[in-house]
Amino acid sequence: MLQKVLFIAVFSLCFQTLRAQRFLTDMMDTTTAIGKGIYPIYGEHDRLRFGGYMQPQFQYAESKGAKSFSGGDFSPNANNRFMLRRGRIRIDYLHNNEQGKPLAYFAFQFDGNEKGVNIRDFWGRFFENKLEVFAVTTGMFARPMGFEVNYSSSDRETPERGRMSQTLMKTERDLGVMLTFDARKKEHLLRWMKFDVGVFNGQGLAGPAEYDSHKDIIGRLSLKPRKVSKGGIKLSASVSGYYGGITSLSSWIYTADNSTGVYKMTGDSTASNIGKVTPRQYIGADCQIKIPNRKGFTELRAEYIRGLQTATASSSETPGSYPITSSASVIQPLYTRTFDGAYFYLLQHLGTDKHLAVVKFDWYDPNKVVKGKDVTTANGFSAADIRFNTLGVGYMGYINTHVKLFVYYDWVMNEETSIAGYAGDALDNLITCRVQYRF
Repeated sequence: MLQKVLFIAVFSLCFQTLRAQRFLTDMMDTTTAIGKGIYPIYGEHDRLRFGGYMQPQFQYAESKGAKSFSGGDFSPNANNRFMLRRGRIRIDYLHNNEQGKPLAYFAFQFDGNEKGVNIRDFWGRFFENKLEVFAVTTGMFARPMGFEVNYSSSDRETPERGRMSQTLMKTERDLGVMLTFDARKKEHLLRWMKFDVGVFNGQGLAGPAEYDSHKDIIGRLSLKPRKVSKGGIKLSASVSGYYGGITSLSSWIYTADNSTGVYKMTGDSTASNIGKVTPRQYIGADCQIKIPNRKGFTELRAEYIRGLQTATASSSETPGSYPITSSASVIQPLYTRTFDGAYFYLLQHLGTDKHLAVVKFDWYDPNKVVKGKDVTTANGFSAADIRFNTLGVGYMGYINTHVKLFVYYDWVMNEETSIAGYAGDALDNLITCRVQYRF
C-alpha cells in the first residue's frame, strides 16, 4: 500500500513539470531530465504520461445574440458570458524495443466543459525500424492540413483558430489512416523534412458517423524549423493539399454562374447528380519565421488556402451530417463555392519572455466571384457567401510554467451586402479574458 502511495505522489509531482505537445500529433517530450527520470518507474521499455489543461474565460460581445467564431454564438438575450472553453486530459503511452527504438505509440484525449464530455484524440501509431523513416497512424487524430489546424490549443497565442480554419476543418480531427515519412536518424539526408498523407471519412468530429462512402485524401509536406542565419533566425514552412468531396443525395447541385452577365447561384437538376461527388478541394501554403531577441523572440506566421468548398445554402461550413430539413426530412441540395482565406501573425515578447504581444489579421471569403451589394438573396446568395476580415490584438502573460493569462480583442468586419443583417458591419466585436492552467 505504501509503495502505491509513493508511486502516485512521485508520479503527480514529476509530471507537473512536463510540457504538453506543441502539435496535436506530436510524441511526448523525453528531453527533460525529469522526463527521463520518471520513465524507469514504468518499466525499461514503457513510457507513460498524463497531461492536460483547462481554459475558463469571460467574454463580452458588442451586441446581444452576436454570432461568433470565438467559442460559438451568444444566446439571443446575452452579450456576456463565463464559460469553460476547454478542459482537456490526455494520456500518452510509448513502447520501445530493446534498442530503444519506438514500436508503438498510443494517445487518448478527451474534452470536458459545461456542455458535456467528448473525445478529441483516440489514435495509435506503429513504426518501422529498419529504415527508421516510416510510421502509420490510425484512429481519430488531427488532419495534416496546414499549420494552424495542427497547432495545439494549449500553445496557441490566440483564443481560437481563425474563421477559415474553423470553417474548412471544423473540430480539426477526423477518423482515418495516415502514413508519415519522418527520418529518425540524425544523419539521414532528409532529416529536415516531414511528409504526411492520409485517407479520412471527411466530416470528422463535426458529425456522428460517415454519411457517404467517399473518402478524402489529405497531404502535407513540411520543412522543419531550420536556422537560416548566424543570429539564430529559424524558418519553417509547408505546402498542403486536400482532395475530397461530398456525395450528392439530391438531383439538385448549385454553383455560381454568370451566363446572364450577373453572378447567380444556379441550380442544376439531373438524375445523374444523385451519387455525384461534389468537390472539397483545397491547396495551401504556410510559413513561420522566428527571430530571437535578447529576451524572447519576434515571430511572423502566414498561411493561405484556396479552392472549392461544398456545403449548404445557409452555411459554408463542412456539414457534419448530410443536410436535410429538420421538419420534413427532405434532402437539401449541396452548394459548391470558390473560396480563399489567409491569416498573418505578429508575435513580440516585451523585453521578457513572460509578456507577449499578439497581432493577428485573417480573412475568409467563402465565395470569391461575388462581392458587396451583389451578394443578395434575389440572386440566390445568403450569409454563407459573405467575406469576413478579423483583426485581433492581444496580450499574453505567463504567471508561471503552469498558468498564463489572455486578454484578446477581436474586431470582426464583414463586407457590406444586400443580405438582411449585413447591410452594414454587424455588431459582433468581442473581448476575451482567459486563464489557462496546464499540467
